[in-house]
Amino acid sequence: MVNLVAAQRPLLHGLMKLAGIRPYTVEIEQGTVMSFWVPSEIISKPKKNDELNPNLVSKPSKPVIVLVHGFSSEGIVTWQFQVGALTKKYAVYVPDLLFFGGSITDKPDRSPALQAECLVAGLRKLGVEKCIVVGFSYGGMVAFKMAELYPEFVQAMVISGSILAMTDSISETSLKELGFSSSSELLLPTSVKGLKALLSVAAYKKLWFPDRLHKDFLEVMFTNREERGELLEGLVISNKDITIPQFQQDLGRRNLVPQFDA
Repeated sequence: MVNLVAAQRPLLHGLMKLAGIRPYTVEIEQGTVMSFWVPSEIISKPKKNDELNPNLVSKPSKPVIVLVHGFSSEGIVTWQFQVGALTKKYAVYVPDLLFFGGSITDKPDRSPALQAECLVAGLRKLGVEKCIVVGFSYGGMVAFKMAELYPEFVQAMVISGSILAMTDSISETSLKELGFSSSSELLLPTSVKGLKALLSVAAYKKLWFPDRLHKDFLEVMFTNREERGELLEGLVISNKDITIPQFQQDLGRRNLVPQFDA
């Protein structure tokens, strides 16, 4: 039976290309690669049967904005409705974080710091010298870490539905209030019921989809379950280890409260 979510991917990819971005894979180092959607003008025009291997031909000519996704879907799925509006004024880059989409690593580290380091390394290989970073949920934590570690690279941040860091007390309290025993139970559902529970927490308004679509979404979007579970474990730090950086960047915040969004 055709997976309806997978079947929509060619359409989504086509819409992203019409909006002005195209896929490009960057080898960060041996054993680590990250998938990006990048401005069409910075890579060579695709040749027949060779679209997956374009060449970099220029640096971005507009201000750069980087859209960092949350935990339950890859980059362009999260940001598909924003890309078209932003490409008019910005050079838009949409990465897949490690263990999402085609991004992988053989490193054992699962911290937001590693995500930030690899993301910045990939952007620099793409010719980006500075950027505005927009982070949603898990991507917001990665964005905060990017700004902390690379203040000269990140000019400004826009953070939505996220927090600076997930301490053990915030994790325990939030999960208890939401009625889940662990972050993996919430963010890595294995059933239609679990996915509906996640969407009820993540969405402002209740969304209705047929169970068939929920099943198909589970098959396509929740890959690399073991590694993603380790990412969730790598998020939580002790209360005594938390430090508040003095960010030099402009910061735009929206719903900056402890929560678990998609």
